[in-house]
Amino acid sequence: MDQFSAHLDRGWDLVQRGDSRGAEQSARRALELDSQSPEAHNLLGYVAALQGEFEDAIESYREAIALDDTYLEAMLNAAEVYIHPLGDFDEALRICDHALTLAENDDELVDTLLLKFDAHLGKGELDEAKALCERFPPGPFENPNHTFLVGRALYETGDVERAAPLIEEAAKRSGKNPEATYYLGLVRDERGDARGATEAFLTARELDLELPAPVWTLTRETFEVTAKRAVLSLPDDLRLFVREDEVYAADTPGVEVVVDGVDPRALLLLDGVNAREASAHPTARVFVYQRNVERLAGSVELVEAEIRSALEREITLSFIESEAKNDPDSQLN
Repeated sequence: MDQFSAHLDRGWDLVQRGDSRGAEQSARRALELDSQSPEAHNLLGYVAALQGEFEDAIESYREAIALDDTYLEAMLNAAEVYIHPLGDFDEALRICDHALTLAENDDELVDTLLLKFDAHLGKGELDEAKALCERFPPGPFENPNHTFLVGRALYETGDVERAAPLIEEAAKRSGKNPEATYYLGLVRDERGDARGATEAFLTARELDLELPAPVWTLTRETFEVTAKRAVLSLPDDLRLFVREDEVYAADTPGVEVVVDGVDPRALLLLDGVNAREASAHPTARVFVYQRNVERLAGSVELVEAEIRSALEREITLSFIESEAKNDPDSQLN
């Protein structure tokens, strides 16, 4: 094996081991030997994405594609970053449409359709997402992960009956896959199997905690400060529902609240509701779950925004809309 190929192989091996810094060094050494290598630029982009440096990742992927305009892997990697966390769904769709013209087998077709599905779902285009589900090959799938991902897509479009056997098979075949196990819980819950759903959710929680934190993860102290800052940034009409001096951080929801029905991947929980002194409004403590927030945020820069967005949703659902239901004559601002 030549030195260039050795650096590439070592880089991908280090990616699998979770050593993104070492993988970056291997990618840069490969580029020193061949600056026009699309494969080396693709590896550098993948590493940048792992490190939460998404604009750098896109730049590297674009360089790889410029060097080889048929490089499907780099296109799909770029589309994935555009979908999350960048949220540029139109650009992701543009890339996926071009990638579909290059797909040569079922694996490549499924990979591309799944990303296009996520982009449509991100835009709220449910009809288009449903239509894509009809283009998936019938299976069985050679890639075990496709079994789960197609099942997940079907679940997300409301086709639980078609999704269930695929998700059940994926969870059975890959018992250490937290995604498949979590969706197994969702399927069981949809089917009214509360006990089975709880078991799956508890297992998914344990599997999530076994995964390494992202390389850019915040310290617990910094995360708590960020969560408190998100609370203080709320509009006044929402902030009055939470106790600003009682904001707590943990990795994930505890076993005891998951058993009581809390989603193990909840971003936060409003708890301990009390009547506010000299006010008609109740207030709640805020528990914020770092692993779940960081998984969704994808980078340091987006953590506070994710917490604030979750707070706005939960306060609205738990207090404002709840009050409106209990008092039909109330006027909401």
